[in-house]
Amino acid sequence: MKPLLALALLSLLATPALAESCTKSRDYILEGLAGDLPKPGRIYQDLFKDCMEVLTFSNVKDAYVLKDGGIAIDPRRNGLAATASTLARFCERFPNGTARFFTRNEQSNPHTVGLVVMMSSAGAVPCAKIRGN
Repeated sequence: MKPLLALALLSLLATPALAESCTKSRDYILEGLAGDLPKPGRIYQDLFKDCMEVLTFSNVKDAYVLKDGGIAIDPRRNGLAATASTLARFCERFPNGTARFFTRNEQSNPHTVGLVVMMSSAGAVPCAKIRGN
């Protein structure tokens, strides 16, 4: 049974992350594949709803729920003006949220849902701090 479980876990980690990744990342977290949850399950359901809305933003190619409570954004254009505009809209809509943008290097490397879910949003500045709250 353990080899079968290990194989299933490996296949999930090896599955390329493709749009729409909000559902995939939420499910990955809530199914326990990312380990123990640092936040209650309902928080991830709320993050999922926010993530789905982020997908409607003009400069967003894909988005993910992060285990640490942030939302990772894979932008269509990764320039300063484009990401600043997306961040401004994100913070206007989710004043207590944290958005973590993929770097150009991360965009060019293949990534899986499992790897993205475990990304840290520690380097991202929370919207509350940006807004001066």
